[in-house]
Amino acid sequence: MNLTIAITAYAAAMTLANLSVATFGPAISPINAFFLIGLDLALRDWLHVRLRVWQMGALIAATGALTYVLNPAAGQIAIASACAFTAAALVDWGTFARLRGSWMFRANGSNVAGAAVDSLLFPTIAFGALMPHIVAMQVVAKVAGGAVWAWIIGRKTV
Repeated sequence: MNLTIAITAYAAAMTLANLSVATFGPAISPINAFFLIGLDLALRDWLHVRLRVWQMGALIAATGALTYVLNPAAGQIAIASACAFTAAALVDWGTFARLRGSWMFRANGSNVAGAAVDSLLFPTIAFGALMPHIVAMQVVAKVAGGAVWAWIIGRKTV
């Protein structure tokens, strides 16, 4: 996989997820979690091997800003996304860096940690309330989606 394609896909998936939540509300979150955030989790691990920490942080911040620029009404969604993705990225990166074994094992292990952090923070910040059913569905969907995407990415590039 080309680095430019991976960065573009990462930013596009995050931005599309944010804009769809701004448009359709929390009910779309589990669907986004599997397809778009699962992709982001797997790409984040792929990018962590190839980017410096500050570059990953800049990418996360830039995609949050892009969401806001494309749809200013999504302001709270963009803020929630940037906060949740930054926290999840740090947890994911730390977990990925500490795990030993194959890239696939490390990616899936870190996806569990990153998915848990992201799933708790995003809806709580975006909608101003803790929604346990949304959090639980998101964790399951993100871990499953991340595993599928990690398998696809790992088969082609790792």
